[in-house]
Amino acid sequence: MAMPAWITFDRRVTAEHLGLIPGMLDDEDPAPAREQLDKNYQYGGGWRPFAGFKMLKDGSLKYPGDPPMHVLAMTRLRDEVIALYEHAWVVIRQKDGSFEASRMD
Repeated sequence: MAMPAWITFDRRVTAEHLGLIPGMLDDEDPAPAREQLDKNYQYGGGWRPFAGFKMLKDGSLKYPGDPPMHVLAMTRLRDEVIALYEHAWVVIRQKDGSFEASRMD
């Protein structure tokens, strides 16, 4: 198993913020991030996309009525970008800019 490297964007972010998520992704597994996270997060409910979010130009995640959430850490799995946001939100962003967000706490 080869875990992708994570980059943090806030010096206060620790391994505890990432939790078990890094271990759920394997560079050697040809499945996309969505499938890997769904399979490896079964006890937490699997990957369950939540509609209504907008991605702002600076990469922040915005839900109507809530303040923007900033990226805490990010990694890449082939052509996908996986980002961890405040409040345990995880985003998988595709090359074309489309994305899904799911809460993984």
